[in-house]
Amino acid sequence: CAVSLHGPPDLPGQPRSCSGVTLSRQPGLVLCHAAIFAPFLRHRPDAWAAARCLQPDALQPGLRLLVLHPEAGGLRQQEARLLALVPCGPFQQALAQAFGQDEQWRFGGEAAGDDRQALHWFAWLRVPGLDAPGGGWTARASTSCLRKGEGLVACGSPFGALCPDLFLNTLSRGVVSNLAGEENALVLTDARCLPGTEGGGAFLPSPAGPRLVAVIAASFCWKGTEWVGLTLLCSLAAILRSSADLLAAAGVTVPPVPGVVAAIGAGSGQDPLRWAALVECGATWGSGVLLGPRLLLTCRHVVEAGDMVRVMLAPGPGRAATILEGHVVFATQESSPFDVAVVELEKSVTGFIPPRPVDTFRPGEEVMVVGFGALGRACGPSVTAGVLSAVVAVAGHPVMLQTTCAVHGGSSGGPLISSRSGHLLGIVASNTRDTSEGSTYPHLNFCIPVTVLQPHLARYRRTGHPSAFAGLNRADDGVHMVWRLQQHLGPPSKL
Repeated sequence: CAVSLHGPPDLPGQPRSCSGVTLSRQPGLVLCHAAIFAPFLRHRPDAWAAARCLQPDALQPGLRLLVLHPEAGGLRQQEARLLALVPCGPFQQALAQAFGQDEQWRFGGEAAGDDRQALHWFAWLRVPGLDAPGGGWTARASTSCLRKGEGLVACGSPFGALCPDLFLNTLSRGVVSNLAGEENALVLTDARCLPGTEGGGAFLPSPAGPRLVAVIAASFCWKGTEWVGLTLLCSLAAILRSSADLLAAAGVTVPPVPGVVAAIGAGSGQDPLRWAALVECGATWGSGVLLGPRLLLTCRHVVEAGDMVRVMLAPGPGRAATILEGHVVFATQESSPFDVAVVELEKSVTGFIPPRPVDTFRPGEEVMVVGFGALGRACGPSVTAGVLSAVVAVAGHPVMLQTTCAVHGGSSGGPLISSRSGHLLGIVASNTRDTSEGSTYPHLNFCIPVTVLQPHLARYRRTGHPSAFAGLNRADDGVHMVWRLQQHLGPPSKL
């Protein structure tokens, strides 16, 4: 549904609108994000510092709340009453854990200067017009059952109540990119959402039907000036726990949330998170992919600071978080179009099962990128999904892969995986930046095909000598022009 808030004509910043989710039809309850109430707070912005809920009298008088929802044959508008604005404590703590203050994170439009303070606040609305005899609660699931890479569907209304005939309750599909906090109170997804979808729902597909797991808190995320291309979600279960006293006082009985739901399976069943590594070299960090118990592949620009590196492997089934030392045995020259480095670890990774490389590429196939982009070590590797959008060949041999996965600074060196087979297609080299405009495009990115690397890796395994990779420095002019993003020799491309 869509929620709109109207005030007296003399109040600035109105009307405001966002998305909402209908949680119950008996009684009629709608949950939405609290940021639309910011201009109408009596004691703004200090009110957001409250540790407990804000009652309706914390707002300016004379406000009118409306909920627009679909009904058989069209749309219907209902009057609503604010029960309270409620902070979600576990989500607030997870925000502090995942997004460091020094990293200049911004969320949503943040047109109002205090919207960041409202990020963990949500609004409960009582909507008598939604009461339905025998009505119940929307089917739900707990975020504690989510896994990275699992599919999600986001439902919201872009631009809120603006032009609902076109935009009400539109859908976007993505995956769980990352998780943080108590029982996964914070969820990041690569499902693409637009301003106004805040307050909408994120659903976990299951054989029994979609289950509501989270609420959209911010449609856009920026790290500094870089658009990250991820959507920020807050666990519905965490909001319900934070709202327990309010709902009990209102006489609302909340049925328990099932902890485990059978999700619709996807992919090969392999765990590519076990292959991804965080690679630190001096003050620089990036990603890498393990190819053997002691062999790791990353990008040259990740390890330019020195020969010794620190490699962190995220915890997983049967494996604790592991930190290993390693040394760079080979890095391509700066003049090489292939941005590659090879690292030997000082100790072996026990029980390691290597990824299986592909030998052919199918444009349009579903793929995913695993890497430590954006969040770094804060929450372990992130997963983003898309398709293999292009395979660029020179003399009949693939030399560049392009994908629509969201790729961020710090993802370089991470694995590109086939979602269907779980096989390794290549490693991430970069996303796209327009140097003339300063714009970053995370959904247009470039990867080095594993078929370029396989002959050199096989030779290195046989000989153990770094000279096995020397051929990566001897690419012809056609390959150079591809990786310069220009067809002819001349001034450097602006991309």
